Amino acid sequence: MEITRDNPKTTIRCALYFVCVPNALFLCCPVVSFSGLHPTYMELEKGENKMKLRKWLAPLVVSTLAVTSITACGGGGGEASGGNLEDAQTAAEDTTPITIQYWHSHAEAQMPGLNYMLAEFNKQYPYITVEPVFQGGYADLHKKLQAAVAANEVPAVTNVEVSSLPNFADGGVFADLTEYIKRDKIDMNDFSKGMLAAYAYNNKQYGFPLIVSTSVMVYNKTMLDGLGVKPPQTWAEIEDFNKKVTVKEGGKTTRYAFSVPGWDTWYYDPWISNGGGSILTKDNKSGFDQPDSLRWAQQYKKWLDEGSMHMGYGKGASDNMRQMFLEGKIGMVQHTSAVLKTYVENAKFEVGVSFIPGDKERKSHIGGAGIVMMDLAPQKQKEAAWKFVKFMVSAEHNIKWAEGTGYLPTHKSVVTTEEGKKYFEKWPQYKAVFDNFDNVAPRIQHPGYPEFSKIYNEIVGKMILENADPVPLLKDSVKKINEVLADY
Repeated sequence: MEITRDNPKTTIRCALYFVCVPNALFLCCPVVSFSGLHPTYMELEKGENKMKLRKWLAPLVVSTLAVTSITACGGGGGEASGGNLEDAQTAAEDTTPITIQYWHSHAEAQMPGLNYMLAEFNKQYPYITVEPVFQGGYADLHKKLQAAVAANEVPAVTNVEVSSLPNFADGGVFADLTEYIKRDKIDMNDFSKGMLAAYAYNNKQYGFPLIVSTSVMVYNKTMLDGLGVKPPQTWAEIEDFNKKVTVKEGGKTTRYAFSVPGWDTWYYDPWISNGGGSILTKDNKSGFDQPDSLRWAQQYKKWLDEGSMHMGYGKGASDNMRQMFLEGKIGMVQHTSAVLKTYVENAKFEVGVSFIPGDKERKSHIGGAGIVMMDLAPQKQKEAAWKFVKFMVSAEHNIKWAEGTGYLPTHKSVVTTEEGKKYFEKWPQYKAVFDNFDNVAPRIQHPGYPEFSKIYNEIVGKMILENADPVPLLKDSVKKINEVLADY
């Protein structure tokens, strides 16, 4: 059976085979062909890039079967973008009314901040109408972007979760902003280096940090002050911290010194590199056969066995950790900076914030999402989109955006502005982040990361739930991770 998905510009054909086994029906699609795609994607169909395109577009097999039509978006019309920077300059000076779509994942609590920014943008550019379209969480947004690219009906601007950018960039989906940045003389030095690097790939700047967070250590300052201890700054200091903060009764821990989330690799990836290890080697192989790449796991197992460290995993783990902290059952938790205000507003004690402890280095990884432009958008829409992107990430409204969304400011210069001073007076907990502004690093930039990171995430789960020793499991995972990496 063959199902064909056509629009005027794009054809996706999938040869389908139904395989029946007891109690199951499997739908297989081993052969997928594409025609009429943007030249960028057709180029990927050649030679060594063929696997990249097929790997990136694989989820579209499912969406093609499920979706009967793709709603036309702001970038609709199916017209390839084309053009050059001379055309772009002409389009930049055009004030003909135009409408673009902005696909996003902003939660309801962040909408007042977004609505403020849209209103301010409209004052400056009354001829550009930006239609915000909520597309669900990051996973849903990414699936819809893939389908939109296949149908050649894309928005002009979208969010992208930071670890997924390399995969989309490999597929040629996002516009390279490098020439726009040079043309308009954007001051890139005012951004955190790590935050910018997170949205660059293969020496091209595809986007800017927008919905920005990093993991920090949130601590019960009232408790620690009473015990005469300070949050640890190094792994060595964790040992003394654990002895002074942990409480046991009858051999059972009733108060943990600290907690690290086990449910997301984003939280412990920096522990791997801070210990001198590498998740990936320079030749893009698993680093878990290197001694330094296992130190974090050895430390975690030691602290867990001692009963001084708490780790959550699975459904409800985040809420449970937060509640234990608020009840005084944990002295310090590693969590996203995006929930700092929640801790401060709900705690019956003074809340402090520290950067995560370091060892051979001291980094934390960027989280959240950035803002990018779609390469398939027509040039006129790209110019309107670029104006919108510049506005959203400018220093002028950076503090207002942070206040309205709960995410981090991204510009160094805002710290010394009147708005910035008031912001940090109101929320001194964010100072720990800004004291380490250039120590916020990008996540692993590899298109296979979302896939291979699941392998060692499951190992952490076994350590937490089954008391398994993670070190031999990580060593055994090297072959499996390398097999995944070989597909990219």
